[in-house]
Amino acid sequence: MPLSSARLAKAGRSPARQRSSMRWTIVGFSALGLTIAYLDRAALSVAMPYMSEEFHISSSVQGVMLSAFFWTYALFQIPSGRLLDRFGPRIIYPIAVGWWSIWTALTALAHGVGSVMVFRLGLGIGEAPVQPANIKVVSRWFPRKERAFASSLFDMGQQIGTALSIPVVTALALFGGWRLSFIVIGVSGLLWIVGWAVVYREPDRHPRVSAAELAHIRSDQGSTIAEESPDAQVPWRELLNDSQVWALMIGYVFRSLAGAFFLTWYPSYLLDDRGFSEADFGMVGWIPALIAIGSTVLGGVVSDRMLASGLSPNLARKVPIVSGLGLSACIGFAPFIESNLVLMVVLTISSAAHSFAGAAILSLPAEVARSSESVGAVAGFQNFGSQVGNLLSPIAIGLFLASSNGSYEGPLLGAAACCLISAAIYLLWVRVQPVARHQDPPAEPAEPREGSTL
Repeated sequence: MPLSSARLAKAGRSPARQRSSMRWTIVGFSALGLTIAYLDRAALSVAMPYMSEEFHISSSVQGVMLSAFFWTYALFQIPSGRLLDRFGPRIIYPIAVGWWSIWTALTALAHGVGSVMVFRLGLGIGEAPVQPANIKVVSRWFPRKERAFASSLFDMGQQIGTALSIPVVTALALFGGWRLSFIVIGVSGLLWIVGWAVVYREPDRHPRVSAAELAHIRSDQGSTIAEESPDAQVPWRELLNDSQVWALMIGYVFRSLAGAFFLTWYPSYLLDDRGFSEADFGMVGWIPALIAIGSTVLGGVVSDRMLASGLSPNLARKVPIVSGLGLSACIGFAPFIESNLVLMVVLTISSAAHSFAGAAILSLPAEVARSSESVGAVAGFQNFGSQVGNLLSPIAIGLFLASSNGSYEGPLLGAAACCLISAAIYLLWVRVQPVARHQDPPAEPAEPREGSTL
């Protein structure tokens, strides 16, 4: 609800008509948090060639090591969503970052496969709340018509983190050994906590949010027509009986079965199977993730523009998802390409198309949740599906490599099939329903932007 002038003054915020833009600063910090998270999780895949040489690790064991993070990450998705709904991202997010930063730094002390897996399991617990937290932040800080774009901005963090992990970990490994990279990345997470503590508040309690921006945020929050109480959490039983929750979760399982390749086996594929030198890999291996950054934002812009143009929410969200996942299936051509230049083009297109679908997918929990206070829980279910795919993919690839004399043909064709299955699930099963909009009048009239109304 909008604040009165007296409450605004008491909170230290002027009820000025000029709209502030604090919501973009907030989503920027969310993107930075996700960047650090993906640096943490991708560091192992980049360091794996060095670690496998030191610890003499077979490909099948490497697959288990690369998946270990996702075991606890998946397990803690759903409870972390509930914690976020209860305590909010201001408290839960920095606790999570502090936890995962410590476990990342501890990886530098690893002396074998067992210790690496223990540290990765600890990392997974800490990172479980990150995506539900970011989705929760967007649902609190943005009107519906801006959520896909805002989601694309924080989701850039995964592409930025993945892209940075290749040159950063490679450079640090060459400079001071692979252990140094985990220490540096762990420290960066602890520094983020300081910034979050200073910057983040809820919109109606933030001194740097004007009355006009608060009215803009609240103008199009949206709630399902069936919603009875916007502040009531939906019981677990209702969530488990909701077919749309299952659709979001299973659709993400198959999307992640394909996308996990770039997070886990991609460096080993280029270095071991395609004959890239370490220097060549450090120079070009980050290109797919870099291009995916722009593709992520583009997907969010396209989805929100379609919604603003009057198309149904169902269509505005599905077009980027289905088209992106369909094009991403071109990864299946990779095993049959001889030229490494053409290969990198195809892998870049696949990665970019996969990311193009991401922003619209991440906006879905706020679209289908039955209450504004259950967005975190729905996001937790959705991201649980993501991590099931991330968990199974590296193990399956490792086992296939061990049984096929190192051939990547099966894994890459499988990734293509998973892209198409995921696209079909989002197209045929997921339904984004129309919502009733909250149009609470602001306490102080806010001047509209030129050419628009609040």
